[in-house]
Amino acid sequence: MDSGTLFNLVTIAYFISMVLFFAYLAARTNSVGLAGNLTALVGLILHTAALGMRWYESYQILGGDGRAPLTNLYESVVFFTWSIVLIYLLLDLKYKQRTVGAFTMPFALFGQLGAQMWLNDSIDPLVPALQSNWLTYHVITCFIGYAAFALACGVSIMYLMKIGKEESFEGDKSKMPGLLGFFPPTRVLDDINYRAIMIGFPMLTLGIVTGAAWANYAWGTYWSWDPKETWSLIVWFIYAAFIHARFTRGWVGRRAAWLSIFGFAATLFCYLGVNLVLSGLHSYGGA
Repeated sequence: MDSGTLFNLVTIAYFISMVLFFAYLAARTNSVGLAGNLTALVGLILHTAALGMRWYESYQILGGDGRAPLTNLYESVVFFTWSIVLIYLLLDLKYKQRTVGAFTMPFALFGQLGAQMWLNDSIDPLVPALQSNWLTYHVITCFIGYAAFALACGVSIMYLMKIGKEESFEGDKSKMPGLLGFFPPTRVLDDINYRAIMIGFPMLTLGIVTGAAWANYAWGTYWSWDPKETWSLIVWFIYAAFIHARFTRGWVGRRAAWLSIFGFAATLFCYLGVNLVLSGLHSYGGA
């Protein structure tokens, strides 16, 4: 069995998990939510095996130049989706709010589908700029940060949907009818948003630091105001502003949710838009 077959199984597992979480929203049966979580866990295990298999295949194809599967756009997307599911399952251990899975697993599923349908999955020799261990550290830290921001965006959407309904509902908020009444309490959603960003922000910071070290190795300078570097700094400032506003201005609730969504939109542009639209030292990332 090769990595491509394993990635296909991963996509199927994430699709089943997403459907189960949607069914959980409709049926409100704990066993269905548990099945969604277990299927996501199975998908994560298969995903880990697929990444390991692709790493092994790189040594078979490239010989001594084999490398970690983190060096092109296809590999970064599949690692991104792996990180999303990992972050979700870790936070679920604390909060046990499985409705969040219905707003998280679509990110993982569509990431997998996009990578497999539209991106080049060939294993090619690395260009000289990528032949550094700093690349591995940089990609791992950045994409775990991105994954945490994706989860924060998902729960922020849930928060805005629920708070809007609560403001128009007259009565006991805990007994609000309909699907939104099944969502976690708004204070829990706000706390998950904060916790996810507090995971993502230091990882993004490490990603920028390791990226600077890699840039110095590859190009002889720590910072060159390349579009990717500039947008990474913009994303960093957005989430720094989120944390600063929360601690000093007491920003919670709706303002925090909107800032989280805006931050993830900037993150997606930094990740995909810069690689696919703008030119610069990181242009090879779209290969």
